[in-house]
Formats: sequence, C-alpha cells, structure tokens
Amino acid sequence: MIEGLIPLPWWGYVLVALGLTQVTIASVTLFLHRAQAHRALELHPLVSHFFRFWLWLSTGMVTREWVAVHRKHHARCETEEDPHSPYLKGIRTVLWRGTELYKQEVGNLETLENYGRGTPDDWLERNVYARHNAVGIGAMLLIDVALFGPIGITIWAVQMVWIPFFAAGVINGLGHWWGYRNFETVDGSTNIVNLALFIGGEELHNNHHAYPSSAKFSSKWWEFDIGWMYIRLLSLLRLVRIKKVAPRPASLDGKRNIDMDTLRAIIVSRLHVMARYASTVMLPVVNEQLGRADAQCRAVLLQARRVLARDERRIDPRARESIEQALKHSEALKTVYEYRKRLQALWSRSYTSHEKLLQGLQEWCQQAEATGLTVLQEFADYLRGYSLRPV
Repeated sequence: MIEGLIPLPWWGYVLVALGLTQVTIASVTLFLHRAQAHRALELHPLVSHFFRFWLWLSTGMVTREWVAVHRKHHARCETEEDPHSPYLKGIRTVLWRGTELYKQEVGNLETLENYGRGTPDDWLERNVYARHNAVGIGAMLLIDVALFGPIGITIWAVQMVWIPFFAAGVINGLGHWWGYRNFETVDGSTNIVNLALFIGGEELHNNHHAYPSSAKFSSKWWEFDIGWMYIRLLSLLRLVRIKKVAPRPASLDGKRNIDMDTLRAIIVSRLHVMARYASTVMLPVVNEQLGRADAQCRAVLLQARRVLARDERRIDPRARESIEQALKHSEALKTVYEYRKRLQALWSRSYTSHEKLLQGLQEWCQQAEATGLTVLQEFADYLRGYSLRPV
C-alpha cells in the first residue's frame, strides 16, 4: 500500500481531517467574518495573511466576494434581496444548495461594488487569490496526498465539503430557522446550540445578528464561543486588536434619577432591555394567569406565550390573533403588553431632541410605577439604575 510522508492509524487521519477543517473554520469566523465583514477586530498582518492563504488552499473563496454577500445578508435580511433567506428560498434549498446561492450572488456585480469595499486589494489578492482561486484547491489536494497517501483524497474531500455545508448551509439555513433566541431581533435568526465548538462560534447566530459588530458572539454566561477563545489567545500574543464587543448591562444600586447616561446605556443595549422585560415582566404575568385559568383559557395563553415578546415587525396575522385572544382574558397581561410596545416605541420613533427622548423614558417609568403592578414597578426601578459595564 502506498503511504504518504506521514503514516497514521485510522483515528489519526480522522483527527487530522477535523483539525484541518477547524483551521478553516477559524479562518472564516476570525478573518472573513469578524475582522473583514464587520470590522470587530484587527488582525496582525502575519495572522491576516495566513488566514487568506489558508482560505485560498482550503476553500478557494475570494475575500471581497464573501464579505459582500455577507454584508448584503445583514443589510437586506429576510427580504427579497437577501442572498440566502430560508423563509424566502426554503430551508431545504439553503441547507443543501447554499453554495449555489452564494455563487449566484457573487455573480451580481452590484453586490460586489456596494458591499465589498475595504477588503484586501494588494498584488497577491488581484493576481493570485482572486484570479487563480481554483489553483489553491488543487494545491491542497496535492499536499494532502503527498502527506497522507491515498487517504489524503478523502481528507481533502472533507475539507472541500465542510464550509459549503456547515457555513453556507447550516448557519445560513438552520441559523434562521431552528434554535433558541436570546434577543428579539427583527429577523428570525437563532442560536443553534449554546456550546459553539463545532463551527467556530457561528452557531450563536441570534447573538451575532443582535450585535453584528461585536467580536464576541456569546452573550449568556453559559454560552461558549470558541472563536472568542481564539481571539483572546491571539490578544495575549498581541496578534489581534479587539475593536468592538456587545454591551454588558449593569444596574447601579441607589441610582434613582434617569439621566442622559441612563438613556445612552438603554439605547445602546435596547435588545438586552427588551429581553429582560420579556423574562421578568411578561413571563411572570403569563405564568400567573396560567395558574388561574381554566382549560380553554390555558390553551389560548400557551399559544400566545411563544409570540408575546416577538418584535412587532415579525408578528404575522395568525400570531397577532393569538395575542389578541390572550389579552382579552387578562387585564394585567394587556397592561404589560401595552407597556412593552410603548417602551420599544421610544427608540423606534423619531424625536426632535435627546431631551424629548429622555422625557419620554422618564414618563414611561413614572406611569409604569403608577399601574400598581409589582413586575412593572420593579422593572422601572431597574431602568432607573441602568448602566453598562466597562468592556
């Protein structure tokens, strides 16, 4: 049997294949996604170029093309112009034919012009990586075969399938279709799992859509973003500069006056604010009503509970009917639902000045406390001390 330069037992080849794919995933999430597309971090030139070179070998993807398609996805998410929305193109299409959708959008010169700016445009990019991207893939095949013998063809095939399936299919498809949500974003993005080990942290897709410019994708203490771990390690070696991370809410004990600092903190982290409102105000009221309701009312409340905290722009007619039915059964639920809409409207509508917006927030807190509902009073008190932790 012909052997390569590095003979291994069968499990060794499995580990090699997984290791190589993880280098590719790290290149995608750190270089293409967090650094290039969203400018959340700045990589040392040596690290940046290693990722470019590795992606040329392992995927043949062109930086400008990937960045343009991804930025357009965020700008036109789940509209007719979204390059890969499972709601419009179907989950099966995105999951199994995601690469075709990507290539189709890459052929749109307007997309590249409008969304691909600021990406590498040096001699290597123009004359090697972008012009001869297929050469890199061929070179990787030769390297795998030389190192591992005939089994290297299988290792190479795994490398070639990994990104098209997991990134173009799973993240773009399941990441907008199935999973849990920490934040009620306008789009339908989801976190597929809370241990983001397999696809470099990209599994925490809802967190990313909530704060796209954050270098860190995990939000809850129990979530793990392996991409962020890589970033922290590179930071210790001074090979990366972290530019942006998502805000971290805090509450200042004893603070009772809602001022401009309070307003800025709330606006910056408004998705955190609305998530807390859902968990500490709306959910307790729903659960209390469920404990008192008869069988018919319970069915109505259970059906509505899943959509009560949803962003108004994502509520379809069927969901709205469920909400209206539930609100008829509970005055308390109707009150906290209306106050939720009013709170969200504060930063959704245009104000003539920050002073007017501040006045609106102060009035919301005063009126919430006047309702006599304990959950609203406690939430208003929480907002009075609202702040952000230093990053």
